[in-house]
Amino acid sequence: MEKKPSLPEIKFTKLFINGEFVDAVSGRTFDTVDPRTGEVLARMAEGEEEDVDIAVKAAREAFERGPWPRMSGSDRGKIMRKLADLIEEHAEEISLLDVADGGKPYSLVRHAEIPMCVDHLRYFAGAADKIHGETLKMSRELMGYTLKEPIGVVGLITPWNSPSLIFFFKVSPAMAAGCTMVVKPAEQSPMSSLFYAHLAKQAGVPDGVLNVVPGYGAKAGAALCSHMSVDKISFTGSIEVGRLVMEAAAKSNLKPVSLELGGKSPLIIFDDADVDVAVDLARTAAFNNKGEVCVAGSRVYVQEKIYDEFVKKSAEKVKSWKIGDPFDPEVDQGPQVDRRQFERVLSYIDIGKREGAVLVAGGRQWGDKGFYVEPTIFADVKEDMTIAKEEIFGPVMSLMKFKTIEEVIEKANQTRYGLAAGIMTNDLNIANRVSRSVRAGIIWINCFFAFDCDCPFGGFKMSGFGKDLGLASLEQYLLTKSVITPIYHSPWL
Repeated sequence: MEKKPSLPEIKFTKLFINGEFVDAVSGRTFDTVDPRTGEVLARMAEGEEEDVDIAVKAAREAFERGPWPRMSGSDRGKIMRKLADLIEEHAEEISLLDVADGGKPYSLVRHAEIPMCVDHLRYFAGAADKIHGETLKMSRELMGYTLKEPIGVVGLITPWNSPSLIFFFKVSPAMAAGCTMVVKPAEQSPMSSLFYAHLAKQAGVPDGVLNVVPGYGAKAGAALCSHMSVDKISFTGSIEVGRLVMEAAAKSNLKPVSLELGGKSPLIIFDDADVDVAVDLARTAAFNNKGEVCVAGSRVYVQEKIYDEFVKKSAEKVKSWKIGDPFDPEVDQGPQVDRRQFERVLSYIDIGKREGAVLVAGGRQWGDKGFYVEPTIFADVKEDMTIAKEEIFGPVMSLMKFKTIEEVIEKANQTRYGLAAGIMTNDLNIANRVSRSVRAGIIWINCFFAFDCDCPFGGFKMSGFGKDLGLASLEQYLLTKSVITPIYHSPWL
């Protein structure tokens, strides 16, 4: 049995600007809270508009006059690989920071997410020296080619549910492209981002290239989005805040934005699937990371022939889903990130009961302290119920019955979201037809959460636009410049 780790020493609580840890200009701090108990973990420097301005100026100076954008892609890649090596060396300590800050299960962070962060860095380190333009076949007597250049200073706003993973979803391609950046981590889970800034300096990332300003979205986030010297914003979070990000970007300097917003992902299970395997996959899809996952398979459609069996087995199987201290390697589910999210999830459970969904498992607070919610399963959910329409971001699964392929495609698309979807079937024709018909940015067939460095990830509809991961995400941090010269006839030809 794996030894249970303990709370790590919290070393970095200040802003990281221009290669140094500094206090906020105002001197103000905010509390980051242990979701197991509700007690204060640490007091973090609170970045506000003036701090963001200092960070952006440092990033601008590093972009306009520093070595990073002018460095060869090969040399940038070497520094990025060094950073990846340092993360591997400190993987245990970083993992414990994310567990403490967000209540994420230790096994998920240590054995899945931190290794993925390292993979992302190394993938884009390998791409840094492979950024090429094109030679153009012009229709007149002109010679033309394109250059790919870094877009400039980028603002990266990350969420609280996967602070390390999404940090590197954004930082890795931005670094490879030669951009400089200001990262605004979520106030609920800022600690690992500051640790990465410390390691980046050790790896040789020049001062001003990576700045980290913890603070609240309404102040630090808003200041970053509206700053006239920021050339691009990449945001992961809610639809409501995504709208504010776009508005601020438009009202300032029309900077481009990429948005990865909410989801209400369907998992469609056809009656030729193995029921026991499907139950296990659905449980993971809905309850992984206590349901605080944008792509969570929270709408589970089951074909009528196996529906009753599926409901019964799901209610039984969820009993073995272990809730408890997220530092325990044997635990499947820790607490919700904070009291606000805890109360939000419980309120949605109450709405589900009132609207007539059948509660077959869970539905209550777990334990007598901390922000734990039992994994909850509702059966006989209708598409017009609130729990089927709105993103809960907690461990709540809605089970729905369907008859035909046509019916389930229509129901799966009956949402404002379009982030991800899952399909379980042994029939290739069904898999192909449904995957081409469901409006979502990524489709998983007989699997779920199958992310990879090389596979673009992003949503349709109100789940946003733009891509994280894959070379498609690198393009978002590059500008295409065309260069044209005339071709003169030589008198000697």
